[in-house]
Amino acid sequence: MDEVMQSAVERDSARRAAGERGCVPRRRDRAQGWVVSSASRVVAFVPLTAPSAMPCAAPPSRAWRRRAQRCARSCSDSGSGIWTMAACVACDVRRPRGSCRSGPNAAGMRACRRQSSGGLRMGLSSSAENWDMLTLPVRNLDEVARTKVVVAGGGSFGTAMANQFAMNGYPVTLFVRKAHVAEEINTQHRNMTFFPDFELPENITATCDPVEAFADAKLVVHAIPVQVTRAFLVEHQQHFPKNVPILCTSKGLEVRELKLMCDLIPEMVGRSHPVAYLSGPSFAREMMQSLPTAVVVASKDHRFAQRLAAMLSSPSFRVFTSKDVVGLEVAGATKNVVAIAAGICEGLGLGMNSMAALVTRGCSEMRRLAVEKGGSAVTLAGLSGVGDTFLTCFGPLSRNRTVGVRLGKGESLEEILATSREVAEGVETASALVRWLARGRQNSNIYASRACVKYPILFGVAAILEGRITPNEGMQQLLAMPPREED
Repeated sequence: MDEVMQSAVERDSARRAAGERGCVPRRRDRAQGWVVSSASRVVAFVPLTAPSAMPCAAPPSRAWRRRAQRCARSCSDSGSGIWTMAACVACDVRRPRGSCRSGPNAAGMRACRRQSSGGLRMGLSSSAENWDMLTLPVRNLDEVARTKVVVAGGGSFGTAMANQFAMNGYPVTLFVRKAHVAEEINTQHRNMTFFPDFELPENITATCDPVEAFADAKLVVHAIPVQVTRAFLVEHQQHFPKNVPILCTSKGLEVRELKLMCDLIPEMVGRSHPVAYLSGPSFAREMMQSLPTAVVVASKDHRFAQRLAAMLSSPSFRVFTSKDVVGLEVAGATKNVVAIAAGICEGLGLGMNSMAALVTRGCSEMRRLAVEKGGSAVTLAGLSGVGDTFLTCFGPLSRNRTVGVRLGKGESLEEILATSREVAEGVETASALVRWLARGRQNSNIYASRACVKYPILFGVAAILEGRITPNEGMQQLLAMPPREED
């Protein structure tokens, strides 16, 4: 018994000593993904399985975890050993770095020496005091100050994106159409049209001059509505710096050529520009309020997506990455149509049971469409799929849901559009999706009749918006569908 008590006293002493050095010993916790090398020696913190808390999208491999554990054990000697992990966003390198240091500052941050083109360094600290900062990028302020970001589009989401970059220290230029909007932003630091109650950071400027806006730009954020994107790029792409990266936040299907943004933008600006696409459950007003938000950035160039994620990340704004551009784009276009259907259901007063069923079946149609066009079902189960759909269908700030609610209450589409201040992309997208599904088929009429059974919600919303059926008739058609196995 004396030996047990002595061992307990030694362990408590070790814990107190480790706490004075800035780290807190703890047992292995699979939920949080941290491990201690020993109960009676100085601990080493090792992130094992928390990819969502790491800048890199992929979780560490099994071999990497074994090396990390060996490194942790080797550092836990009789003195003090602190192990830290550094992750480099620019080169996608993730490796353990062991160091045995002594003294009270042994738990300091060990950052990756390699820097990305965005002026970022990634690192993790083992200090318990910096727990909430473990996964945030450590930015090189000098390089950040030289990284000019241009946001094309002064609407609600364009302003929110400009605010996000500016809060992270980047100089931002908002390219807007109206001179009075630019003057309000430059003098009052407010977008009086969309966010009169929010003061913008001083490192946001606005201009109507494309030459001034795009000069020396290091990143262009495209926040222009889908249906006017082609005209915008035809007019202004000549002012883009050579090979400047582009981040697109617009969601939808172009009506004219039936193209997704991942097809339209590279076609218009050329393949030399790296392009990424942002989507996810993100109301612009809540972003301005710095409420917790998570989104996805997709690009075929995964390293470019990771650099953008590091540029955008903040304590209230978490960015995941993906390579599935098609899945993200199809989800971003289809969810607006499903949101109109959800709004119609609410406007008709059919209750939450019917709305939940309708949104769930809408997500199923969205998944089938994305897979048919080359996307991944995994993407549709994530933030850019069901996540964004849930927000758009149930959120009170949703423009497309609002259109559906007003349709369900008996207003005409012309009246709704005439009194709407912002663009509801789902109105144009609904009929375009129907034509997109039938494009390239040998007998489009026969395929359309079959697709009505496969995609009843998407086809039903298109018929309501075109005036061929009423909202009540559309809901009755859905209820009259024959029973079948859920898929």
